[in-house]
This record gives sequence, C-alpha cells and structure tokens, in this order.
Amino acid sequence: MEASPQPAPTPPPQPAQRKRKRGPATSASPAPQDPAPVPEVLSRLDLSSRPQLSISRGPFLTPITDGSEFYKTDLTGLNRIGFRYSPAGINPPGHVLPCRTIESNPTAFRISWEDRSSFVSVTKDGLSLLGGKGFRSARCNAPIREGRWYMEVKILRGGGDCISEDGKREGSHVRVGWGRREAPLNGPVGLDGYSYGYRDKTGDKVSLSRPKTYGRPFTTGDVIGMYLCLPPRRQANPNDPHDPARLKRERIAIDLKGQEVFETLEYTQSKEMTNLMDYSGKSSTSTSIPSSSKKAKLPERGPPSTVKVKNPNLRPLPTLPDSHVAFFVNGECQGVAFQDLYDYLQLRQTASSRKGKERKRGKEGVKEHAPNPFDDGTLGYYPFISLFNEASVRLNPGPDFDFPPPPNIDALLFPDLPEAEEQRWRPCCERYSEFMTEQWELDALEEEEAASDFVRVAAAEKVLAEKKAQRDKKRQQAEARKKSKLAPQETPASPEDARPPTPTTPGQPSPLRHGIAYQNMDTEEDDYKESVLYNPSPLRHNALPVEAEAKEEPLSRQQTPVAYIPLKREEFRFDSGLSGPGMPHQRTKEVTPSRFLVGPGSSGLAALLNAEDAEMSPFVSEYKL
Repeated sequence: MEASPQPAPTPPPQPAQRKRKRGPATSASPAPQDPAPVPEVLSRLDLSSRPQLSISRGPFLTPITDGSEFYKTDLTGLNRIGFRYSPAGINPPGHVLPCRTIESNPTAFRISWEDRSSFVSVTKDGLSLLGGKGFRSARCNAPIREGRWYMEVKILRGGGDCISEDGKREGSHVRVGWGRREAPLNGPVGLDGYSYGYRDKTGDKVSLSRPKTYGRPFTTGDVIGMYLCLPPRRQANPNDPHDPARLKRERIAIDLKGQEVFETLEYTQSKEMTNLMDYSGKSSTSTSIPSSSKKAKLPERGPPSTVKVKNPNLRPLPTLPDSHVAFFVNGECQGVAFQDLYDYLQLRQTASSRKGKERKRGKEGVKEHAPNPFDDGTLGYYPFISLFNEASVRLNPGPDFDFPPPPNIDALLFPDLPEAEEQRWRPCCERYSEFMTEQWELDALEEEEAASDFVRVAAAEKVLAEKKAQRDKKRQQAEARKKSKLAPQETPASPEDARPPTPTTPGQPSPLRHGIAYQNMDTEEDDYKESVLYNPSPLRHNALPVEAEAKEEPLSRQQTPVAYIPLKREEFRFDSGLSGPGMPHQRTKEVTPSRFLVGPGSSGLAALLNAEDAEMSPFVSEYKL
C-alpha cells in the first residue's frame, strides 16, 4: 500500500509591512546658532583658486612603445593651422592682467613642445626627434631675430636608410634649415618662401620648392652645422602708428586641459609670398609651348618685348640686407647657401584693409581673436628640422660642438671682406635666456599699458555716470512739471456751491448724468424753490425744435443776461421717483401745459415752470408735452 503524499506545510503568515524607524543619529545635529560648515565650491573661472606657477606643469610624456626613448606629449596644446599656443601663468594679486608668460621644462634651448607636428616624437630633454609617415617638421623654442648664430644637428637615421621590418622603399630622409612662423609643420623645410633648407639625398639647397645644386649629400652619422647671419633689427618709427616693426601682442589666456595657455592667431601667408610659388614649374618669363591638340601659332623665339605683370597691386617684399645662410658637413663649410633673406616682419597693411578691420573690432563684448599686423616678439627665423618616415636626429645648440667652426665664419664665407671683431658667432643655447627676457619685458609693458587704460576707462565711465545722473534728474524734473500742469486743481467746498445759479455763476451738472435718483420729491414749495438748480438737462442732446432754433454764440461774445420771473409752481405728484436716466415714470394728476424759458445764448431747455397767473415773458414760447 502506497503512502499518501504528505501535504506541503503552509508557510507562516508574513508580518505586515511597516516603515522602519530611523535610529538616532550617531552625532548630534548642529544647533541653529551653529550651522554646519558649507564646503567651498571652487569655480574654474576663479583665478584666485588656481596655483600661481612660474614653470608650466606640462608636458606629460607617453612612450610611443614600451622601452622607447621617444615620447608623445599629452596635455599640451600643439600648434595647429591658424592657432599658436604658449604656456601662461596666473599673475599675483594686484595686477591688472590675469596671466603672464612662463617657461616649461626643460628651461633651455630645445625643440618646442607646442611648435611641432603631432607625428614627431621627442625625448625628455627635447633634443632628439623621431619622424612618422611623410615629411613632418618641428621648430625650436626661440627665434633668431638678429646677429650671428650657430648650432649642430647629428643625423641618427637618414640619407635613405630603411628599417628592416617596415619594408618602405623610400627610406628615411632629413632636411635641415631655417624657417619662419608661417612655414607649415606638415611639410618639409624649403616648401615655400618662408623657409630655407638643405637636403640629405642630393645635397641641394631648397626654397620655394625649387632645389638647386649646393653641397655634398649627407647620411646617417654625419653632423650638419647650421649658420645664420641677420642684420640688426629695425626699430619702429614712433611717428608711424602702422609700422609693422611695432611690438604688440594679440593673445587670449584660456584653459586648455587644466593648464593656462595663451592662444594666438597665427600669422597667415601673404598673397605676395604665395605668388612667388611657380606651381607650373616654368619661369614667369619663359614662353609656353601649346599642346598638339591646339592648332595655334608657335610663339616667336627670343625674349618677349614686354613682361606682363600678373598682379600689379601686390606689395613689394622687403629683404634683410647682408643676411645669409651657410651649412657645414662634419666641419667642412659648403659655402653660402642663401643671401638676402626675406624680412620676417609682416607686410604693411593697406588703408582699405585697415579700415575694414577697425570696423569689425568696434563691437563690445567677449574678446575675440584678431589678426596682428605688428611684431609680437616671436617673429624671426627658427631652426627648422624636417623628418621623412622614421628619420631621426639630435640637436646640439652648444656651447660644446663636435666640429666647432672658426671664430669668424663670415671671413671664411667672404674672404674679400675685412675682418671685424663683431662678426663672431654665438651658440644658439645663449638665445633662449635672451628670448625669455624679451618676453617678460613685453609682459611688464603690457601691464603698464593695461593699468593706464584701466584708469582712463574708469575716469570715462565716471564722467558718463555723472552725465547720466544729470539727464535722469532733468527728466524727473520735466515729468514733475508736466504732471503739475495736467493735474486738476482741487478747491475746498464752500456754502456758495449750494446756491441757485445766477447769470454770473454756472449751474451744477445734473444728477441724471451720473445715474442719481431723486430721493424725495414731496418737498415743500419753499424748499423746492430754494433747492431747484437750473442745471443742463440730460436731454440736451435730443433733437427738439428748440434745439434746432438755438444757435451757439461765439466764445468771444458776451452772453445776454436772461431775466428770471418768479412763477408759481403747480402741485403735482409722481407715483414713483426716477431711478436713473431714461427710466419711465407715471403721473397721477393731469399736468398743465409747460412753458420753457428760452433766451439768447441758451442752448436747450432751461427750466420747467408751472405758472398760471404769470405774465408771459417775451422770451417764453409755449409748447405742449
């Protein structure tokens, strides 16, 4: 016999859900007179909460591969097309300007962390470079503006050498030289008229993308010496406010990745420099041969009679007199590569372009970037290094060189010129401290100008505020005078107001105008005579015959007095009083014919008279109701 299955036990009833009571707080709550401390919330716009640095926090280096000596820089603003970045620091309290120029580590002449292509990797000291795909370039962190300067570049990989595992046919190549700020970083030195370069593959010198025979080629292991000579910097004309040699900076301090930096609008390439580029590969004076598909006459041989100018409105391009560039290969001078370099200052603005930009900058509000037609202190020629594929170099700004040149390089380049003591060159490592001193002097000058502008603006605002207060006061006084003229003149009530109207005093308005009912019509005759007022009737606008005959007298004419005759009032009674204008009423007694007093100058019904024995006045006419 199978055992019957045992029934499942019934689960115990669940207790009703109740709200749990909160336990007492572990710490006593603050008393009303002792409020809890409020945490301080720091705003990104509050500069007082930011640290005042003298050296930038960046860059943060990230190795390109494990164990590599080359790094990518993070949290650093790289110069891109149209904009340029430089480290900035918060000014101490008491300054008008919020930020100033600061340095970044290492504080020496090296490759700029910001002024390089993002495909170029660097070492921690900023002296060794590694390229990426294609031609990528980098500039150093201090420009050459005048004088004679020398530095070395050692080729770690170049001259067409290939890395065995990459399988690239082109190999690695290097170009070295000098370039201005307008030269692009994602192209080789010598691409346009803003830079002058020296090629490793052929030893040619290159500018405006036109290679010309110059020296011998160089390859891996060679040391290239770069020499630059510039004349003394031209001083600005104090009487010319539009002189391009004036020193003026146009920059805005921004927060970039947690670091204060100055953002500057980069100098653009001028159409005059762009016009120098011959993209067709032919000279502007050479005659072109048409293609075979076009049947046209061939040009006559020989120089053209006249040279056609493409753009007659182009501004002339000034050059720097006695400026020149030379290169050395392992201490061997290759001679003068370039002479009479183009001036690094901006071209002078035309009057039309200057007026257009002044109109655009007339608006107030948030500061916006504006093109700078003047020198901001960073113009000049920079050491310019271009790497193709995985090429690599190391800079040596001095003072110890592998192949030191002679003390007077100009005497070596120009033996016919007399030798002078001031012709001695200097190592580029000395240029960094001079450049930073120039930048801090510009900071002090800008602070002084900002303080004077602040005082001037405050004085102008005070004058405007006083003028505004005077205008408001005059406006209030004018409004008060206007209100006093328009306000009704209130006079106290007098007993004469209750008298009946006379020819010299006007009557009071009828109570029927305002919807006032007669309260008591059963008055005595004497009281009625005393209280009756000859007021304008509410029916004065009805079309009565009397109205048609009456004529308005001119205001200037004196009204003819009307003689009032004492008349006897017939007693009559209304069943109900008037409750307002236009309300009907009933009468219990036949009313005798009424007479209306009409006289010269009256415009309507003057009074209702009930008189039987009174003598008719010559001014009274009789009408039936």
